[in-house]
Amino acid sequence: MRIRNASPQDIPVISDLAEQIWWPSYRDIISDDQISFMLKDMYSEESLKKQLDSKIEFILAERENIPIAFAGFSLIEPEVYKLHKLYVLPSEQGKGTGKKLIEYISNIAREQGAKILELNVNRGNPASEFYKKVGFEIHLTVDITYHHFILNDFVMRKNL
Repeated sequence: MRIRNASPQDIPVISDLAEQIWWPSYRDIISDDQISFMLKDMYSEESLKKQLDSKIEFILAERENIPIAFAGFSLIEPEVYKLHKLYVLPSEQGKGTGKKLIEYISNIAREQGAKILELNVNRGNPASEFYKKVGFEIHLTVDITYHHFILNDFVMRKNL
């Protein structure tokens, strides 16, 4: 597996991966209406370009030159990096890809002087157990208004 920085040319790939990953990952957690809305709002090519322009760094994981996962992260306050997105194709889950992406991002954040890596995860998402296994702890429980939806999240943090 290879991890590399994503470029603007990778935006269609990230958008396509999001579409492939979100439906099986969230169908039992949130409504189809919310999945469709959030995919359009956060993972359309236009939205991804804006995120890239806003200093969110994206990385892609590839196996045999085929994209299998992506992540997006940025500095949000002194010494705190936010893992905004981490998505792995269902066929690749359980193979260490997510853990390697977190290690990769943690190393970048540490090199930039960060002490904490933070993320939000839906409280009903089994991924919260994965995050605990790789060193994250629940920092806050929050309900966030997102357009006409409510995001029921854990804010999780990992010391770097």
